[in-house]
Amino acid sequence: MNDQVKQTPKRTLVGEVVSDKMDKSVTVLIKRQMKHPLYGKIIERSKKYHAHDESNTAKVGDLVEIQEGRPVSKTKAWHVTRVVQTAQIV
Repeated sequence: MNDQVKQTPKRTLVGEVVSDKMDKSVTVLIKRQMKHPLYGKIIERSKKYHAHDESNTAKVGDLVEIQEGRPVSKTKAWHVTRVVQTAQIV
């Protein structure tokens, strides 16, 4: 018999970096829209994730893609895979 474990695809999310004050870590704000269960109005929900950024490339305001992975620390279980868009400095 084949003892192959079925790999589930890792979740990826795209969000905005709201904090880069930690070393090798960023806080990413993920926003999503949903319909209110009773009233039907479209409302916005958000959640913050701590993500591991090995090379400290992501800065505040950047749009980044994060991927689920094994825990790096108590609060970090996501990794920054790429910077989708850099922040526009005005």
